[in-house]
Amino acid sequence: MDVRSTPRYLYWLFCQFELITCCYLMEPWEKVIFYSFNLATLGLLLYISYACLAFQASSAFQLLCSFLGNPWENALSVVK
Repeated sequence: MDVRSTPRYLYWLFCQFELITCCYLMEPWEKVIFYSFNLATLGLLLYISYACLAFQASSAFQLLCSFLGNPWENALSVVK
């Protein structure tokens, strides 16, 4: 993909998004509210996913270490 055509491709994707969601029929103030709500929802979803996945990954790692015979608490006591 050519770098010069990237903005054109992004614009094409944005037009496809507007066609799929029928945003092209909205008035400008409605678009602002719609996009603001969608961006806020996406941001909140990404933040919550990051926070929960970090906790779940930590718990899974602790469980895996305990199954392998190297409990997480023993590993932390070595570090201290």
